[in-house]
Amino acid sequence: MVTIGSLWLAILLSALVVFVLSAIFWTVSPHHKKDFQPLPDEDAALNALRPQSLSPGLYWMPHAEPQAMKDPAVVQKYQQGPVAILTVMKSGVPGMGKSMVLAFVWYLIVGVFVAYVASRHLPAGAEYLAVHRLVSVTAFLAYGMSVVQDSIWFGRPWSFSFKVLLDGLVYGLFTGGVFGWLWPGA
Repeated sequence: MVTIGSLWLAILLSALVVFVLSAIFWTVSPHHKKDFQPLPDEDAALNALRPQSLSPGLYWMPHAEPQAMKDPAVVQKYQQGPVAILTVMKSGVPGMGKSMVLAFVWYLIVGVFVAYVASRHLPAGAEYLAVHRLVSVTAFLAYGMSVVQDSIWFGRPWSFSFKVLLDGLVYGLFTGGVFGWLWPGA
């Protein structure tokens, strides 16, 4: 039986590989460069939002409770638009350090769950391709699939979700490669 503890190096190394790939995808590779567009009049939008003193969080505009969705005034607001989901973060220049640490911790957590699934289904000495196949699919599910719901329910552009799915596929394949390479022998 393979233990999660025996996979610690694969967990750590796969998290490091995904961290590096993610950094390359988001800073060097051109495929995410146009994911976030500027507003036509950003200053006017910021000046309109500042007096509301919004706390960090998610805001839906126009906001209405489900039972009010047939109210003609609410319907008119939706028809006039814009319809938007606004993410408000803490004011100040965003710091990358905390986000990078949290991302690496997330990659470690994914690695632990991937190791759990693989260790329950594959014996010591399993062939590289068997390990790669199971681990790649499991990691892809963790890294890529969750974003699809944002396109279905929250208007996130499908092009963005497709790119994240592609990123997740690459992360999954590399994670499978690391686990396959470091899988314990019989």
